[in-house]
Formats: sequence, C-alpha cells, structure tokens
Amino acid sequence: MTQISERILVQAHLAAKQVEKLTPEQEAHYAERIIAELKAQDAVLVAHYYCDPVIQELAEKSGGCVADSLEMARFGSQHSAQTLVVAGVRFMGETAKILNPEKRILMPTLEATCSLDLGCPVKEFSEFCDQHPERTVVVYANTSAAVKARADWVVTSSCALDIVESLMDNGETILWAPDVHLGRYIQRETGADMLLWDGACIVHEEFKAKQLADMKVLYPQAAVLAHPESPTAVLELADVIGSTTQLIKATQELPNEQFIVATDRGIFYKMQQLSPHKSFIEAPTAGEGAACRSCANCPWMAMNTLEALLLGLQNGDNEVIVDPAIIPKAVRPLQRMLDFTRDAQIQLKGNA
Repeated sequence: MTQISERILVQAHLAAKQVEKLTPEQEAHYAERIIAELKAQDAVLVAHYYCDPVIQELAEKSGGCVADSLEMARFGSQHSAQTLVVAGVRFMGETAKILNPEKRILMPTLEATCSLDLGCPVKEFSEFCDQHPERTVVVYANTSAAVKARADWVVTSSCALDIVESLMDNGETILWAPDVHLGRYIQRETGADMLLWDGACIVHEEFKAKQLADMKVLYPQAAVLAHPESPTAVLELADVIGSTTQLIKATQELPNEQFIVATDRGIFYKMQQLSPHKSFIEAPTAGEGAACRSCANCPWMAMNTLEALLLGLQNGDNEVIVDPAIIPKAVRPLQRMLDFTRDAQIQLKGNA
C-alpha cells in the first residue's frame, strides 16, 4: 500500500493557489463570453458541488448542471451536446469519457487532480490486488480510469454500503481502495471482511473531532453533517453521515436552522440555494497557515476558474483522453454498479 507524501501534497497546494479574485463586472464579462463559446461549440458545462460558486452558477445559467461526479457524467450522456466541459478534478473528466466515449470531454485544466487518485497509482495498486487474488476488488469512484479498469466493482459513497453488504452476503471478502476513512466506515457499518488501501482526501482528513465538539457547544441547535471520507472521530459526532447529495438533502429535510458541515465548503452554494433561510458553518480543520493543507476547500477544485474555463474552450487543449483499450475494462465495474442500483432501486447520486 502507498500513501501520498506530505511533500507532494504541500507542493500541489502551493501550485493550486487561486488567482486574484475577480470583480463582479469581470465575472459577468467572462460568463458572457463562456456562454457564447459553449453555444458556438455545441458544448455543455457540468460542475461539481465543490467548485467555486461562480462556476456552479454559470453551469446552471448556461443550461448545464451542478452535481456529483457520476451524475455529471450521466447528465452528459443524456444531453445532446457533443462536447462536455467538466469543471472538477481529473478523475471526473475520465469518468465522463468512460461513459461517453464518443463525445469530446474538456476540462478547464488537466492539472486538477485528487489526493485519493494520486495516492492510488495503478502499478502499485495492481500489485496489491495480485497479492490477494481471492478478494473482490471494490474501488471508490475517486480513482483513475486505469484503477477502475483493475476493479471488479466501482461504488459511490451513496451505494457503497449496499453493494458491500450484498457482496458480504454472497460470502465474498473485499479489497477496498482508496479512501481508508470511508473504508473503515463501511467496514464498521456492514461487518464485512475488508482489506483497506491507505489513502485519504486532504480536505476531509483535516476535520478535527476535538474542535468540532467545542463548536457543537457554541452552536447547540446546529446539526452536524459529515461526509464518510472524514476520520472516525469526526463521524462519531455527526447527526448525518452521507454523500454530497445526501448531505444537501438533509439540510432540506431536517428542522434545524443551523448546520455544521464537515465537507468541502463549495457545497454551501447548493445548500444555501435550496435552503436560503438556513445558515451553514464550516466544521473546524487543522487551522490556517502552513499546517493547513486544505482548510475545507480542495486546492485542485480551486483551479477551475473562469479564466481557465474560457481559455480551455477557446484553445481546446485540455481534452481528456482515455486509452481506448482501458475504456471497456473500466465500463464493466461501473455498469455493475449501475445495474445493481437500478435493480435495488437505489437513487444513485452523491459520490465525492
């Protein structure tokens, strides 16, 4: 097993610093040009919940969508546009290409990646799988196309529990990758025999239980929402544990007026949009400065800027390419998930 080094994380964080914030007038100017470019190129923009709210708003305004990574890809397959512009991180663009191989997939930048993806290189992961051939390989959607192609199943955080429980009932043992926190949560909830890869999301791993407990004292009426990629101690303090879509739904259904949210703060855009009368508070991370690698915001998601989006559309040089030989192998575990959730009538939304 491998774990992404602190040095790489810090370098990526520094490299992904956001550019100087645009004025409202500049934002409007860029948005107008991007919408015109989308129309001219028969393209549609899809954005992840963790992107800058400006990008999310533009996706909705231009006829695209804001969603989790799998739903972004599925939206693209159902849309008539021949070009799908994915504002998110690299594995999301790859997933879109796997499910839409006949379409052109563009991203604002191909440098936007994910610590879970980086921390699970296919060569080392394949060797790990080869050492345990008796185990069923289940990987989280936050992985490269090559890792998906090595798996038996791909899951999202909304269907992982059901799929692992079903495999366990069939007597299968699991090799899980890459998020160790999500893996432990599934293992604890299902009792499955799971061998865990040692990976983590740099955003969710930053949330701290002690500081969260202190915050609950300050906001006693607030419900705590946590993504299962968070550490176990944080999950133990949560009122709701769920995927991105499940957490957004919870803010609409729970009677609380305040929510402490342990996931990327980009999700606040959609939460506030759907529940404008409620307030949302960032769960505490490790702090500011050099000790904080993410501060509740993915540094790679922050690379999706209006400037990069416009340039990417104009130049067409950020096209997502997936080896054609990998696509059929990567589609197979994805299709198993889609078939399972269809047959079980599980609403499949809410990975990363």
